[in-house]
Amino acid sequence: MNRQPTTKNPQPFNGSFRRKRVWVSGHTGFKGSWLTTWLLELGAEVAGYALPPPGPLFRQLGLAGRIRHEIGDIRNAGQVRKSLLRFRPDFVFHLAAQPLVRRSYQKTLETFEVNTLGTAHVLEALKGYSRRCAAVLVTTDKVYQNRETGRRYRETDPLGGRDPYSASKAAAEILIGSYRNSFFREHPVRVVSARAGNVIGGGDWAEDRILPDCIRALRRGRAIRVRNPRATRPWQHVLDPLGGYLTLAARLSASGQLVGAYNFGPSAGGNRTVAEVVREVLRHWPGRWQRTTEQTAPHEAGLLQLDNRLARKEFGWRPRWGFKETILQTVRWYQAEHRREATPRELTREQIAGYMACLPSLELRS
Repeated sequence: MNRQPTTKNPQPFNGSFRRKRVWVSGHTGFKGSWLTTWLLELGAEVAGYALPPPGPLFRQLGLAGRIRHEIGDIRNAGQVRKSLLRFRPDFVFHLAAQPLVRRSYQKTLETFEVNTLGTAHVLEALKGYSRRCAAVLVTTDKVYQNRETGRRYRETDPLGGRDPYSASKAAAEILIGSYRNSFFREHPVRVVSARAGNVIGGGDWAEDRILPDCIRALRRGRAIRVRNPRATRPWQHVLDPLGGYLTLAARLSASGQLVGAYNFGPSAGGNRTVAEVVREVLRHWPGRWQRTTEQTAPHEAGLLQLDNRLARKEFGWRPRWGFKETILQTVRWYQAEHRREATPRELTREQIAGYMACLPSLELRS
């Protein structure tokens, strides 16, 4: 495997997280494991609150012994409050979620309990917190009333959701806005939401996601089964939105003068069809794919695009890895892990270092 360069920026995010206490919900999941690893690389003290790991990545990264690792359900309001207030964080990242559209049709009530009421439980805990804290609550790119017109959605566009997952996340956004306006205007806790989705990267083994489906098939020498080859999504490497969340939290902690919600989507070239994603994967890991049909398949949006200009304007964030680099880095992670060329922890840390080498110094205004 080609080793990633070490970071050229000696103080990523201007040292905002060094020796700071960071509480992360959903830290055992795919994005949560990458975020927790990155925070540790930045010198943070991390406390995690989540269900048991849904896949092997959290264990492979050896995170349980490096943080304050707590198993808990986001639906338990009392336990959430106790965990957060006891840790006394400087930063909060709320990622705990039921993240799958298709599962939301099967576990509809659970999806709303986790995604909507779970967010309310975090906000209630923060409402009773008396110390200065920057809180980033993560939802999804699917919170918008998606008419599939090809227009890139802005943060001020109407919220909505045809499927239960999207509706549960749109409801969470409404909750966040209500709490922010009702309770956090003159509060030491500063709250914003972050909207991103369709992230890919090494270590994701979730069902019904195209990259994990590709890798599972390729490892077994089978054809990749593709349901909706023409569906378009804003694909991005997991480090791009996570870099956005970290930048957002650092700016929020320094100034507090930010808009309530931000999109973190790829540049225009990142909006590609599922078929294009599969073909790009096969450039790096040879194989084949075939289209499949499901007579009773639940509805999934065919077209979705985000406008990320607000984050660019407010604090200079932009995606650093384009579509081809995103696919390359993702496939490279899985290939190196499969061939045992490096451990998942080594691969993840190297990709984080390579990504940070692309970042400029962050200008923080107090």
